[in-house]
Amino acid sequence: MQLERRGYVKAGPWTPEAAVEHPEEVRQLHRDFLRAGADVLQTFTFYCSDEKLDISGHVTNITGTQINEAACDLAREVANEGGALVAGGVSQTPCYQNSHNESEVKAIFKKQLDAFLKKDIDFFLVEFFEHIEEAVWAVEVMKTSGKPVGATLCISPQGDMNGVPPGECAVRLVTAGADIVGINCHLDPLTCVHTVKLMKEGLEKAGLKAHLMVQPLGFHTPECNHTGYLTLPEFPFALETRAMTRWDMHKYAREAYNAGIRYIGGCCGFEPYHIRAIAEELASERGFLPPASDKHGLWGAALERHTKPWIRARACREYWENLLPASGRPKCPSMATPADE
Repeated sequence: MQLERRGYVKAGPWTPEAAVEHPEEVRQLHRDFLRAGADVLQTFTFYCSDEKLDISGHVTNITGTQINEAACDLAREVANEGGALVAGGVSQTPCYQNSHNESEVKAIFKKQLDAFLKKDIDFFLVEFFEHIEEAVWAVEVMKTSGKPVGATLCISPQGDMNGVPPGECAVRLVTAGADIVGINCHLDPLTCVHTVKLMKEGLEKAGLKAHLMVQPLGFHTPECNHTGYLTLPEFPFALETRAMTRWDMHKYAREAYNAGIRYIGGCCGFEPYHIRAIAEELASERGFLPPASDKHGLWGAALERHTKPWIRARACREYWENLLPASGRPKCPSMATPADE
C-alpha cells in the first residue's frame, strides 16, 4: 500500500513488479523501515506467483522468479546495513480459490521456494491467508527448506473464512511445522492482538508451543467484521481518515508485548513512524532506540522549545496518551457498514 500511494504499485492486483521495475523505491522503503527500528525486512514478494501476474493482466514481460530473486537481493542489501534479518514472504494463491487442488497449490509455493533458496534469506513467512487449509499447505512446502517458518492468517476473532476458530488454526499451523504463528492484515492492532491471544489459548490447550507474532493494519477498524477492511466502503482509496497515530502504536506495542507476543510489526497502512513508535515503546525491553529516534523527542519532548505556550504544554506523555483526535470531517460517520453485513 505504501508503494501504491507513491505510484509504483497498481491497486487491485497489488503485484510486486516494482522490485524489478523500480528497485530504488523498494530499496528506500526498506531503508526507511530499517532506520525506524525494524529487526526484520520482508521481501517485496506479496502475490508474487506467475499465476497472479497473469491474472493481473499488466505484467507481461517479467516472471515471478525474476521478481522473487530481485526482491530477495534488495531486502538483503538493506538488511546488511543494519544487522536485520530477511524474511522471504509467500501469500495466498488464486489457484486455491479456483480449484482447492493441493498439488497445484503446492507447486506454486514450491516454485517460489526454489527462487528464494537461490538467495540469502533467514526464514520464510507464510502470510495473508484467509483459509487455514491453504496456509498449512504453504507451511508444509516452506518447511522442506530446513529454515524456520512463520505463518500468519488474515482472519478475525471469529476464525477463518470457513469458521475454523483461531485456536484450532494455530494448532494446525504448528502441527504442520510453523515455528512462529500469528495474525496479519485485515483488522486493526488491538483486534489482531485479541485474535493472537485466542491462538495462544488454543496452543496451550493442545500442549503445543510456538513464537507469537502480529502484523495488523495501520487503520482503525472498530467494525471488526469477519472479512476485515476489504469490505469497508473506504477500501482501498479513502482509508486515510482511519489512520492510526504514533500514540495508538505505543498502546498497541505494549498490549502485544504484555500478551506474550515478541514478533510485533505491521501490515497495510503502516508507515515508518509507526514502527519507530513501537521501537520507542519497547526501548527498555530492546535495550536501545532506533536511529530515527534521533530526530524525534519522546512523547513530544522536542516541543518544549516551541515559541507558542500552548504547544509547549503538549511536551508530555499525559497529553498525547489522553488526546481524542478530531477527524475534521463533521458530516462523516465514525463507523461504516461493511459490504459483508
